[in-house]
Amino acid sequence: MASSDNLGIGSRVRHPDYGLGVVVNSKGVHYQITFVEEGKKDIHRFDNNLEIIEAVDTPDDMISSLEMEKTLMGILRRWSEIPEHVSLAGKWTGGKMLLTPGDKNMAGKEITIDSFFHKIVMLRDRLRVLEQRINAHEKLSDEDKVNMQQYITRIYGSLTTFNVLFKFPHDQFVGEKGA
Repeated sequence: MASSDNLGIGSRVRHPDYGLGVVVNSKGVHYQITFVEEGKKDIHRFDNNLEIIEAVDTPDDMISSLEMEKTLMGILRRWSEIPEHVSLAGKWTGGKMLLTPGDKNMAGKEITIDSFFHKIVMLRDRLRVLEQRINAHEKLSDEDKVNMQQYITRIYGSLTTFNVLFKFPHDQFVGEKGA
């Protein structure tokens, strides 16, 4: 008898509350099952009430919806100007930056750290797009591309001061030493 913890898409099942259904998606610890009478429902993989009528094996080379989404988002971010969500380190949330001029006759400036962080992330995203456009440019020689790439890497290095604001190390700027 087949186990309910590894049903492939297309497997036919019966549930005591929802009736006959077909597995249409596998999402983590849940199956998305379309039932004849009840429509789509998420059912836990180890639901003891799930009776298997006809099991379909899961292909070895199949990837999950989550893996597909991550791959697609990576491609879209790499080749478009879609901004990536980057998290501010929690200790800075709601904080403020105070810029105090050396000239006592001038007023200071206050800006939220959230706003400043957003500007830093936008700068990083725009540098990445510039980098991609340089690398894909048809008229630039390889030598020109390498020279510009090295210059962009030095810019990233100059921005490492702001790494303290990032929640996750993988989002931080990396200069020549870490390249």
